[in-house]
Amino acid sequence: MNFSEKLLAIKKSHLYRSRKVSESAQDTQIIINGKSLINFCSNDYLSLANHALVKESFKQGVDKFGVGSGASHLVSGHSRAHHDLEEALADYTQQERALLFSTGYSANLGVFSALRDELDWVLQDKLNHASLIDANQLIGLPLQRYLHNNIESLNKKISKQSGQGMIVTDNIFSMDGDQANIDDLQKISNFSNAILMQDDAHGFGVFKPNIPKNSIYMATLGKAAGTMGAFVAGNADFIEFLIQKSRPYIYTTAISPAICTATLKSLDLIKQGEQKAKLLANIDFFRNFSEAIGLPISKSSSAIQPLIIGNSEKALKISQQLFEQGFYVSAIRPPTVPKGTERLRITLNANHSQSQIEQLLACIKNAL
Repeated sequence: MNFSEKLLAIKKSHLYRSRKVSESAQDTQIIINGKSLINFCSNDYLSLANHALVKESFKQGVDKFGVGSGASHLVSGHSRAHHDLEEALADYTQQERALLFSTGYSANLGVFSALRDELDWVLQDKLNHASLIDANQLIGLPLQRYLHNNIESLNKKISKQSGQGMIVTDNIFSMDGDQANIDDLQKISNFSNAILMQDDAHGFGVFKPNIPKNSIYMATLGKAAGTMGAFVAGNADFIEFLIQKSRPYIYTTAISPAICTATLKSLDLIKQGEQKAKLLANIDFFRNFSEAIGLPISKSSSAIQPLIIGNSEKALKISQQLFEQGFYVSAIRPPTVPKGTERLRITLNANHSQSQIEQLLACIKNAL
């Protein structure tokens, strides 16, 4: 197999991905390759990744628990810090229990692997995150997808199913920033005797969790919470079932206990609401200003604000222009998004200033 030829083909299609090395803490201002940039592509929505109180809590966690957890949760890796965080997350989401995972990807894989022998069908939103799609394929059920946020399409597909099923959706969609109608999906789940599962990676901490009774809720801690890891929340029996059956949970070393102490502080700051209020104000300002100067930003009330370009080469060119002008904005291309919807994915953080937002939008307007 000639990987050189394959890589060349990727480059010719303007789909080649490369890593940029950050030389500073994650923040609204970031240094990459020695260049200072205003960061508009971080998922650190509440600007907690470099928050002084979160960092201090992490240091205290290291002093008490060391760095690594040493083993999986079921061996010797489940510390008091892990346990306290799970209880705090259950309380915050108003669920009976919560279970920590190392990443959102492994959490989604963990849920599906545990339900491998329990499901006859799964229906997923067309724009669900890749981890949900991969998890579906892992359990060997056909990948069936309904049209994005389309209840009629979902109902048509459900009418053809039999046995125990699950409806799966992102809450905030990671590339479009729009939101699923959880209440409508729960009504359909109840009518069809299906389980509802939502991935709230991009909504947790920013919007109040909407978790219907007996549904499955997954969220990540590496975005708005500013740390790392993920959790699944639900009723006590389901969480205990995951502990017994979820292979990614059983066979993965637990995340650092110090990360848990830092996340507990993040959760306190989320509850206080100051960072959330700043972010929501920035979202309103961004949308009003972009509308005022005629930028066709897609409809989104979340921190994710996409500008559809429709061409990989052009999206890359604009992203590079912005980089040279001091703004870090990612160009998102297939297979992450469908061909023809290539875009700039602009993400807003609580600590962005209105001046930074104005400057960015003016530069994008000029580049277009």
